[in-house]
Amino acid sequence: MKSLKTIDNKIKNGIYPLVTLLILILVWELTINMLKIPSYLIPSPSDILIEFKEDWRVLLMHSKVTLIETLLGLMISVLLALFIGTLMDFVTIIKKCLYPLMYVTQMIPTITIAPLLVIWFGFGIKSKVLLVVLTCFFPILVNFADGIDKVDPDFLNMFRLMKSSRLKTFIHLKFPMALGDFFTGLKISSTYAFIAATVAEWLGGTSGLGVYMVRAKSSYALDKVFACTILVVLFSLIFVGVINILRDIVLRDNHKH
Repeated sequence: MKSLKTIDNKIKNGIYPLVTLLILILVWELTINMLKIPSYLIPSPSDILIEFKEDWRVLLMHSKVTLIETLLGLMISVLLALFIGTLMDFVTIIKKCLYPLMYVTQMIPTITIAPLLVIWFGFGIKSKVLLVVLTCFFPILVNFADGIDKVDPDFLNMFRLMKSSRLKTFIHLKFPMALGDFFTGLKISSTYAFIAATVAEWLGGTSGLGVYMVRAKSSYALDKVFACTILVVLFSLIFVGVINILRDIVLRDNHKH
């Protein structure tokens, strides 16, 4: 009964932003038509819809490239974050040495790193995946490491009294307790992942949504640019949604055990 009420509340909460979005789209369409603003300045929602209908094959082809780059980058980021986060818990000197440096790397703007990666690794998939990794790795690592640090000392003392080894303590206590924070970091990273891949493509590439956007911008085809932007937003939302579902499944199973 409680779960049904929760689902009902979620549906109701989702209706408000959806209705607001539909109203904004309607106002946008009416304003463009009333003021007769040319599409090369601001395209109307109907122009963007037509673009999706006419150019969907090309958009799909470029979307596949960006999707592969983003997925590869995210997977590598997750593996790296879990490995280094675990290593930092077992060897504290590594955490003291690496943690401050990792904060410094996040202060470097993505727009300055992307051209260097393109020069060093070429116009292919490597430079794009690397930029996604550099963008996504840190939030996942920080949240995972913070989750490990937040483990209740009483639980740690209980494991020590049971003479549990460091490895067993990590596997059965620290890692499960840090999963909530890990998924928070992953959710944050997933919102940046597509943007990072698109920026890398924008600055140098042969295919992908970023390349498509540059070509569209150069020909003043703003309906194509808007269509591409909407796709990036939609993919990011899908990623966040999938991560939320995975988080609920993993944490539910974790609480059962």
